[in-house]
Amino acid sequence: MTYGISLDIGTSGTRAHGVDLDDGKILSTAMTVCHPLPGANIMDHLTFCIRNGNDLAHRILIDTANKVISNLNIDLSEVERVSICGNPIQLSLFQGIPVDDLAFAGKNAHRARNITEQKRDAGVFDASAVGLNVPDGTELYVPPAIRHEIGADALAMMYKSGFLDQKENCMVTDYGTNAEMALKVGDNIYTGSAAAGPAMEGQSIRFGMLAAPGAISDLKYDFGWKCMVLNDDMDAMPGDKYDFGLEMCTDEDVMHGKAKGITGTGVVAAVSAAMDSNLWKKGRLTTSSAKLVMQDGVYIDSKDISEAAKAIGAIRAGHFALLEHAGIKFSDLDIMYLAGASGTYVDAVKARNIGLVPPSCTKLYQIGNTSLSLATDILRRPELLDELQETANQIRSNHVMFATDKIFEEIYIQELAYWDEGMTMESYNANLALSGIQSLPAPAGTPEVFRIVTRDIPDLGKYGLKILDDIGTELVGRFEGCVKCGKCVNECPEKALSMDPDGTFRVKTKKCLGTACYRCQMQCPQKAYKYDAFRMV
Repeated sequence: MTYGISLDIGTSGTRAHGVDLDDGKILSTAMTVCHPLPGANIMDHLTFCIRNGNDLAHRILIDTANKVISNLNIDLSEVERVSICGNPIQLSLFQGIPVDDLAFAGKNAHRARNITEQKRDAGVFDASAVGLNVPDGTELYVPPAIRHEIGADALAMMYKSGFLDQKENCMVTDYGTNAEMALKVGDNIYTGSAAAGPAMEGQSIRFGMLAAPGAISDLKYDFGWKCMVLNDDMDAMPGDKYDFGLEMCTDEDVMHGKAKGITGTGVVAAVSAAMDSNLWKKGRLTTSSAKLVMQDGVYIDSKDISEAAKAIGAIRAGHFALLEHAGIKFSDLDIMYLAGASGTYVDAVKARNIGLVPPSCTKLYQIGNTSLSLATDILRRPELLDELQETANQIRSNHVMFATDKIFEEIYIQELAYWDEGMTMESYNANLALSGIQSLPAPAGTPEVFRIVTRDIPDLGKYGLKILDDIGTELVGRFEGCVKCGKCVNECPEKALSMDPDGTFRVKTKKCLGTACYRCQMQCPQKAYKYDAFRMV
């Protein structure tokens, strides 16, 4: 028997299938529940790479990939093909390609730093030469980026969803920390990537976690809000029921697995529940405890909802900005494709109600993990790589850099005021009108939801799913002037930081939120602690 391995190198973790190349069947699945580099978004990973070196980032990613594939329950000595998919930064780090052309945007920045723009076309490489523990000469198939900012993962969501063949105006979004999105209007495609932050993956939330067994993934209303908890097969099963207004559990005898935390889709459901119950006003929860208490001690507080609101606002502003750049109204857009784990497990109606889906869309398709799915298709049919390159060449994409886009900036300012300051939607739209931007309509009616898959990874294979926790590395630092007060350690929200008795600090990269956090450094009363001084032993 000969085997293939498909890999999705994602911002929030790595997923893999072991595949029987004789019949194309998926045999097994393995995944991590976080990324091995510090941080929860691509900018954190880029920063780590620039400051600590491309080689170190590459070695950490490859070490993780080797741990993942070693848990696929296949004979790695019989692997003939490997295929990967992901965004340009993750694939570049995986292959050992320099990423400075991605870190610094624009030709002027490239000239000033003597940066060479890398080619990221489709190609076949030697998987063992990259560092994977597979036989020498094993073919590594890499799909193309459309442009250097628009990667193979964006191509995957367009290709696998049917977006490219859709005749009507439509939009697709991979809901995650960087929320890649595309709008198709006629033959034109407008793309963007909203830095939604880690809340969409359940991170930067007190009890947050990525989608994994034990995660509360949804809340369903049944004369009270019933928790839905992911089981060992990643299926959402009924849990306890709560009345958030009365702050009491009404259904404690239901048999279910213990909840360990809440994932991004559960956070979306909690925000929707708070708004439906009129419990969120002027940036805070109005329950007596200022919390939405769920089962097994898991809860959401006002700070958590504020974190989620930043993500919701960024994604809505991204969708809104693409419509403005395309010159169409919300009423011209009816079809939405939701990709990725969050896009699969989220209640699509709740997502539309709180702003994660354009309010005009009445046909919502939930399509799963398109990145891993496309990588698996390439394993089964290697000639697909040439077709994907041709498709990438033909796509006429207008990429909007939200970081520098004035339309996005104006909309996002209104989003922050709406969520955190309690600004009314009337004022929101009035402010946009002053800038010549169309109004945001309220959601109308109940949309049709087409759940194409029940899990983001539909087929786990006969050997099932293996989840890995032993990934990443440890960074070490010592700081002159440190008085060992421990305030930095106590401040770390992810418990990634520890201190030895001799004053040596250690950071577990898989838990650390990286440069997006810096709470450890900001807490130091002596100003001695320097996060950027940490190094791998």
